[in-house]
Amino acid sequence: MRPIVVPEGLVARLTAFRRDLHAYPELGYEERRTAHQVAERLREIGAEVATSVGRTGLVGTLRRTGRDRSIGLRADMDALPLTELSGLPHRSRNEGRMHACGHDGHTAMLLGAAEVLARRPDWRGCIHFIFQPAEESGAGARAMLDDGLIERFPMHQVYALHNWPALETGQFHVRDGVMMAGSDTFQIGISGRGGHAAMPHQATDVIVAGGALVQALQTLVARNTDPQQAAVISVTRFNAGQTTNVLPERAELAGTVRTFTADVRAALEEGMRRVCRGIEAAFGVGIAVDYQQGYPPTCNSDGPVALCRRAARSVFGIANVRDDLAPSMGAEDFAFIARAVPACYAWIGSGVAGQADAQLHNPRYDFNDEVIPLGVRYWVELAEAALAEPQ
Repeated sequence: MRPIVVPEGLVARLTAFRRDLHAYPELGYEERRTAHQVAERLREIGAEVATSVGRTGLVGTLRRTGRDRSIGLRADMDALPLTELSGLPHRSRNEGRMHACGHDGHTAMLLGAAEVLARRPDWRGCIHFIFQPAEESGAGARAMLDDGLIERFPMHQVYALHNWPALETGQFHVRDGVMMAGSDTFQIGISGRGGHAAMPHQATDVIVAGGALVQALQTLVARNTDPQQAAVISVTRFNAGQTTNVLPERAELAGTVRTFTADVRAALEEGMRRVCRGIEAAFGVGIAVDYQQGYPPTCNSDGPVALCRRAARSVFGIANVRDDLAPSMGAEDFAFIARAVPACYAWIGSGVAGQADAQLHNPRYDFNDEVIPLGVRYWVELAEAALAEPQ
């Protein structure tokens, strides 16, 4: 294969494109401007483009005769409901919306890879460039699958890439098995008898019951889960009452559960319901639990991992491709695609020394544009290697 060159002019165009996306972020299933911009550029390089896949997603396809092999490369497009505080010239113009997770960079890198691959003559087969909506909370990957992603765009393997500020720029991480946790959510309603705050004996205090419940839920991880199995239960919302002299009749709790295995996931859901029944009996309140299973764990397949690692070593150097980091308790809806097709999800370092605010979901975060040519080179190297694999 010929050496992979990302021209300076292309890097400059991709950087400008990325910053334009950053300035006009769109939430999940609202990525109409973003999708339009991506589709136009894919058509300019001669790709077939299918729009409205999973509502606002799209797929661009490059194909060459000579091999009956097809792969998918995926980037996410959505932003977060967050007010940007970066003060940058390309800061968000859409109030309360921000690209605080680098999906603008993911989109630019994959688009750049499509342009480079369109010019390279040696590969044969089919490449589907998947631009996915609603990764952050809307399960856009599942929406694309429900809209026939695999049936309409058959793939032998599929790959995804996420920037990772905890890794220095120039480093790369991929591991066998689980990369990201599964993510579930819960909402718990506590009902009791309201009353005067000066006469609590005449009421049933839902706030005291809720406080006890928050503490008790932590024992499901600390005392009921094998210490060698990672798990998290976080209560992130506790709403009750409106004034200082009234004990309310209702309290509402909500939060998230993160796990790596189906067994631990099932045990924590059952344990939560058991603890709620106990608090209900102990405090004389009524408790209703709404537990929703969300994204499953993101798990890498052996064959794609080997190809990913080989491509990354070619681009970053053997010493800079790591496999020693623990899986993240964050979640990723690429997990749905990875359950349907052999897949690999990896992290590309984007960290800058001394920038404490350069963390994902931070209101001062901005994607590190130095990563763009590295990401393009990785995607091209990986695509050509995957297409060259024996059937």
